[in-house]
Amino acid sequence: MRIDVFSLFPQAFDWYRTQVHVRRAQELGHELAVWNYRDYTPLAHLQVDDTPYGGGAGMVLRIDVVCAALEAVFHEPAEGLRERRRVVELTPRGRQLDDGLAAELAQRDLVVLCGRYEGIDERVANLVTDRVSIGPYVLSGGEIAAMALVDAVLRKVEGVISNPQSVVSESHSPELGGATEYPQYTRPAEFRGWAVPEVLLSGDHGAVERWRREQVGRGFAPPRDAC
Repeated sequence: MRIDVFSLFPQAFDWYRTQVHVRRAQELGHELAVWNYRDYTPLAHLQVDDTPYGGGAGMVLRIDVVCAALEAVFHEPAEGLRERRRVVELTPRGRQLDDGLAAELAQRDLVVLCGRYEGIDERVANLVTDRVSIGPYVLSGGEIAAMALVDAVLRKVEGVISNPQSVVSESHSPELGGATEYPQYTRPAEFRGWAVPEVLLSGDHGAVERWRREQVGRGFAPPRDAC
């Protein structure tokens, strides 16, 4: 698949693009490109935003700038992109990202629009197929949210994760009924008086499996002496 991210701060993705599973996706022929709105603005002095109509604090990313960037990259009218791709605007007002939505988005080429300041002019609704949020809080821009979304999507693409089973039975997957995964332990078996559950050391695979099923979906319980 092809994923194109549009942002005012493409350098924010430099670290993310070095990650093993992202490089593996690219080796498999998938593409991740990050574009800077400012490189394509039709306005003087590299302007990309303006004050909001009706007044108020902050600045709004202009719709003509967004369209100019999309059309420069894809060589077609911006409003036609959603006929062949999922075009996602990241916004606190969007559908909350979950495992099911990540699986949906992994089925088609993806365009991700990062907002900044007070977001993108509302007329971006004419360009997008989806509005997505990663949680009920506000970030300074869409870059962190974009990396979260792209990461969740790439994990759904066949071959990107070297052990397919680790994706099938991970937290929030259909295999676990949408619940969180059971807790994991490794060596040492005891540390500072904190012991690994005895069943995991027993060698009884049936008992281990039963214990893990019992733990699925259980939340964190702090130690009794914790403040």
